[in-house]
Amino acid sequence: MFQSLTEKLSQAFKKFRSKGKLTEADVKAGMREIKLALLEADVNFKVVKDFIAGCTERAVGSEVLESLVPAQQIVKIVNEELVKLMGSTNSRLTMAPKPPTTVLMCGLQGSGKTTHSGKLALMYRKQGKSPLLVACDIYRPAAIKQLQVVGEKAGVKVFEKGTQDPVKTVKEALKYAYEYGHDMVIIDTAGRLHIDEELMEELKRVKEAAEPTETLLVVDAMTGQDAVNVAKSFNDLLDLTGVILTKLDGDTRGGAALSVRCVTGKPIKFIGTGEKLENLEPFYPDRMASRILGMGDVLSLIEKAQNAYDEKQAAELERKFRESSFTLEDYLEQFGQIKNMGSMDQLLGMIPGVNTSKLKDAKIDEKAMAHMEAIILSMTPYERTHPDVLNSSRKRRIAAGCGRSVEEINRLLKQFEQTKDLMKRFTKKGKKGRMRLPFGI
Repeated sequence: MFQSLTEKLSQAFKKFRSKGKLTEADVKAGMREIKLALLEADVNFKVVKDFIAGCTERAVGSEVLESLVPAQQIVKIVNEELVKLMGSTNSRLTMAPKPPTTVLMCGLQGSGKTTHSGKLALMYRKQGKSPLLVACDIYRPAAIKQLQVVGEKAGVKVFEKGTQDPVKTVKEALKYAYEYGHDMVIIDTAGRLHIDEELMEELKRVKEAAEPTETLLVVDAMTGQDAVNVAKSFNDLLDLTGVILTKLDGDTRGGAALSVRCVTGKPIKFIGTGEKLENLEPFYPDRMASRILGMGDVLSLIEKAQNAYDEKQAAELERKFRESSFTLEDYLEQFGQIKNMGSMDQLLGMIPGVNTSKLKDAKIDEKAMAHMEAIILSMTPYERTHPDVLNSSRKRRIAAGCGRSVEEINRLLKQFEQTKDLMKRFTKKGKKGRMRLPFGI
């Protein structure tokens, strides 16, 4: 996410750090580099112009030029201005005072509305809501079937009436939600081009019938500058309440994320960070600014860990480490929990000080964890709980069963022992005997 922009901003900050004291000319030269980085990231020109003007005005004051560490002050200013640009605070979904809360999803064809309707439903189902998905895309082949598949995966009911008028379907769905106790209704509309007046007019009628609490525009972040034009067109017609940015796990340049809020005045509420239904996150401008500037995102990392584990699991894991009863069966379970948190690239990118541009050269092998899982699954239950019995002949049998080498098995066993020793020491040092992190890898 924003890898190219992060690299270019890092280069610009290096020029500031190379000088002990900064002059006004130094500041303006550095700001020119930042301006070029933002323009190359496909950020709206007017947005860039205003952003650089704001940063420069603050940076040429005594706060920076008379500072003992001017480069750090520059980074601080750019960070604060980025946060302001993207909306300053996290904007939550508004809940209706009287259920159901109705969310209208709109956007261009292929932006990911159907999938993200399911993601949103799953997110709020986990929070104790009872969402109802409504199929109002009557034009795209198999669109209703896709929503039904997504709804089944999310464990959410889907309301559909075939290809009847979407306005009628919405009215019936709201009545159904009221009668059957669904406190949230998410309406998946047909994808359209913002120049298609007929479809846009239909969308307007659907909104009038639904009277939604939230009208969310689903925008593909990889469309760059055009995403801003799309957002403006939809906002002019529908008066949006927020935006969901999708495909932020791809090779996006960041222009949409930095421009949409400023151009439309509407907050980014959620970001899609992967293909799985769990890959939807609330948008935090301060955390995103930290990631763009290469400062990491520890809070999001902690939240991912908390979502992957519950208190009972953490307490049980701590007990096993203390009593030296942690087995390869438990080790295997940890692999699954870490996979639930996301890809290793994403997790490492959230750690402060990790240069994401260098992760490409490191060639992180996502298959390594799968290979270790295969090795453990090729063991008998007794071998997993008593790894000491693994002699040469047993290792050869396991290697043949999983298609890996005996050397890899030995390496896994060594890592397992090192993890046990490390986490045992860690639990002893924890405050009041509690583990600080619930995973042992």
